[in-house]
Amino acid sequence: MLRLEKRPQPSRTLSYVTPVLAVLITMVAGGLLFALLGKDPVAAIRTIFWDPLFGEFAFYYRPQLLVKGGPLILIALGLSLGFKAGIWNIGAEGQYIMGAIAGAGVGLAFYPLEAWWLFPLMVIAGALGGWAWAMIPALLKVRFGTNEILVSLMLVYVAENFLASMAIGAMKNPEGFGFPGSRNLQQYPSAHNAEIIAGTGMHWGVAAAFIAAIMAYVLMNRHILGYQIRLTGDAPRAAKFSGVKPARLVLFCLGTAGALAGLAGFFEVAGPAGQITTGFNVGYGFTAIIVAFLGRLHPFGIVLAGLLMALTYIGGEAAQSTMQLPAAAIQVFQGMLLFFLLAVDLLTNFRVRLDKREAA
Repeated sequence: MLRLEKRPQPSRTLSYVTPVLAVLITMVAGGLLFALLGKDPVAAIRTIFWDPLFGEFAFYYRPQLLVKGGPLILIALGLSLGFKAGIWNIGAEGQYIMGAIAGAGVGLAFYPLEAWWLFPLMVIAGALGGWAWAMIPALLKVRFGTNEILVSLMLVYVAENFLASMAIGAMKNPEGFGFPGSRNLQQYPSAHNAEIIAGTGMHWGVAAAFIAAIMAYVLMNRHILGYQIRLTGDAPRAAKFSGVKPARLVLFCLGTAGALAGLAGFFEVAGPAGQITTGFNVGYGFTAIIVAFLGRLHPFGIVLAGLLMALTYIGGEAAQSTMQLPAAAIQVFQGMLLFFLLAVDLLTNFRVRLDKREAA
């Protein structure tokens, strides 16, 4: 019979191979799911993974990779710092929403002013909005020892209700004929997060994501703070003896994650989304958790994982329109990635052995 035997040391090779294996297993399981729904599984997988890159309309889909991938990468980079240190921020969705509201709020407060400094001011407000929201679970954890998973997750629902109240209340467009939603920032040049290079999908949020990836790599590999984060995650007791201040690390990791999630929310509302609406949040904060683990909590791995997840978003939307696949099926397909990644991660820490002894 087969049994699992713990490895003396986790396999570094398998730790990099398992994400690829998880993607392949997800394709097979997803194909079975689509077949059960009465769709051609091969055509569905090709529509999701191949057509957006090399299909007839790839020229339209490719720029969307950056548009969808930018916020996922930005949020996942922030989450990865905390996850490395054993600090579990599950509420990035709420920090994303609050960053969008804070950034858009500053822009709308100055409407219709045209000034070069307005957009940078909105960027700062967006980051501070996400940072302030993340400080709530951080301070509660440091002061009272609360569980940051529960607190940050519950704050997501508070943020969603606050978003709805803003969309139909304080931020509602006075010229919107009674419809919920703020003014469209795409029609407000000083506040618009426009494409840096037209037709490529590269806006300031995408540029910020790539810059953040480089900075995260330098932090984790060339700075004492990155060493302390890794040491705290791998050996908490050793970290205490070496002088690491756990409270400061909690504040830094949660604060940084919140600021990056807030930036992602602001760049989204000032760019592709355009306005504060009740349906503004699309789950980027939760999907970024999958991206962080799929990228093995490594900055450059997260960039690749973010683009892959963006591909499933774009391909999934194409499959919905061309093959009439339900949106829920696409969401299940995306969730399978994390499920199978965690499942095959067993191989990193355990090896499969064939036990020849007869069962009693």
